[in-house]
Amino acid sequence: MTKEKDLECSFCGRKKVETDLLIAGIEAHICDKCIEQAHGIVREEISESKTNTLSSELILKKPKEIKAFLDQYIIGQDQTKKSMSVAVYNHYKRLLQTKDENDVEIEKSNIILVGETGTGKTLVAKTIAKMLNVPFAIVDATVLTQAGYVGEDVESILSRLLQASDYDVAKAERGIVFIDEIDKIARKGDNPSITRDVSGEGVQQALLKLLEGAQVNVAPKGGRKHPDQKFIEVDTKNILFIAGGAFSGIQRTISKRLNMQAVGFSASIEEDKIDEDNLLQYIIPADLKEFGLIPEIIGRLPVLSYMNPLDAITLRSILTEPKNSIIKQYTKLFGMDDVEFIIDNEALDYIVEKAVEYKLGARGLRSLCEAILTDAMFELPSTEEREFKVTKEYAAAKLTNSTLKKLRAAS
Repeated sequence: MTKEKDLECSFCGRKKVETDLLIAGIEAHICDKCIEQAHGIVREEISESKTNTLSSELILKKPKEIKAFLDQYIIGQDQTKKSMSVAVYNHYKRLLQTKDENDVEIEKSNIILVGETGTGKTLVAKTIAKMLNVPFAIVDATVLTQAGYVGEDVESILSRLLQASDYDVAKAERGIVFIDEIDKIARKGDNPSITRDVSGEGVQQALLKLLEGAQVNVAPKGGRKHPDQKFIEVDTKNILFIAGGAFSGIQRTISKRLNMQAVGFSASIEEDKIDEDNLLQYIIPADLKEFGLIPEIIGRLPVLSYMNPLDAITLRSILTEPKNSIIKQYTKLFGMDDVEFIIDNEALDYIVEKAVEYKLGARGLRSLCEAILTDAMFELPSTEEREFKVTKEYAAAKLTNSTLKKLRAAS
């Protein structure tokens, strides 16, 4: 029988007296130093495996390919799709670059989109996340408040991203966050407030560290209702932030700036002609500052783009052309009940006409279609009918004045 003093580690050969701890197995022993070394090797292997997995999961395409994918789902907005494609491509190239101490460090390209409601800001971000196969979270800036006040802390943004990635931190750290209604946290006055600005400048200040990149302790279920939970540490330096907002009234700021620049004998009428129907195309960071965003947050959202307003031609295309267009969705819904759905061009034009008249935008197209088709979707599944045709007369009959008034009030 082996004496205790003669026991040694089966891996490194150290005697028991030379170790702090010697753990016995069935026919072997291992010392504490070998356990620490093995643990380090295992952690390194797991980390490398996760990196390789994320690299294989991330589907990175060239900017032209990204834009071509967006074209399948989004009508128009070519300038925004180009800007987004380049920014996203550069961001994920940055993530996949090899680490080198002497290499140039590429900064993040967070994005801010300005456009009227219903022009497709959220859709652009969702479509890009779908193509890249990365976690995606949408958060509403209007519910965010400074720490200690009723509402949600800024860190709750990352809670949503963790949920979208099934609490896989490594996966969440390469995700995309869309911050909607960013204009609602604009500073209310020209001068910085010396008091608490619960949902304005204070929230902008709190967002800075997230946008720049920092180690943040995140309460996975939200910090207010579950104070006893353990925090998860998330590094935001590789998370792409896309902010969007309507910035209602910013056209006045742009118009004022453009008019001031056009004054003088040297101003050319032809060259300086301004498209007054789409002033957002002339937006610059200074306009956002004038609106109420602090310079620090504008600097951390370097890619500024805009969404064109939707005209009748664009709305008509949105109804039928995208891969998941509204009409294609209804065709599939009726088809699941073995009913062939047909809609006249005149009926489509009538729907677009009403959407333009009532300024309902792209979201309003669906509301109008629902109002027209609800009765048919209720009745037809219980009948033997195998064809359903919508004409302009049928659409007009369903869109009574009372229905249109309700839709207008909701818009």
